[in-house]
Amino acid sequence: INEEVKAFKVQAYHNGAFEEITREDILGHWSVFFFYPADFTFVCPTELGDLQDFYEAFQECGCEIYSVSMDTHFVHKAWADASDTIKKIEYPMLADPTGELAKFFGVRLKEKGQALRGTFIINPDGKIKAYEVHDLGIGRNAEGKTMISTDKKSVLKNYKEAKKAYLLNRTQENWILFCNAKTLCMRMGVRI
Repeated sequence: INEEVKAFKVQAYHNGAFEEITREDILGHWSVFFFYPADFTFVCPTELGDLQDFYEAFQECGCEIYSVSMDTHFVHKAWADASDTIKKIEYPMLADPTGELAKFFGVRLKEKGQALRGTFIINPDGKIKAYEVHDLGIGRNAEGKTMISTDKKSVLKNYKEAKKAYLLNRTQENWILFCNAKTLCMRMGVRI
């Protein structure tokens, strides 16, 4: 709390184009840095889509949202091209492939090449005023509620829904969701 965000320069995917975002871009207005583990995953598009649903309200309060993962800006674009949910995002998606931003904010899992789910509120002077960090299996939504998705019953339910969606509509997005749900079942020892 009250730590000043250090100087940084990253690439971002924003409104269909690549751009550079620096510390100077976050000064003069409130900001939310929203870290998530990786693109093309099962929970992350839900979280990012939920933020988009509330984006106008954040903007009306003079606040910009910056989603951040350790993927490249090219991967962000590929995800937007493949996902209707991600395609709708209007806020900048920051690329942190070196993990330096995630390291500064204390959410980097170096051995996994991912970031924990972390939400940081930054004031117009560039200082951290509030934060919340979750383990990988706990999702968030824009209304501040957490969505725990790591119990085996919920994981199995998500798998069945993803499988049904893929079998009904064989899109790339549904295939990715199905594969991620299946992988999570295997990691957690859930019989499918």
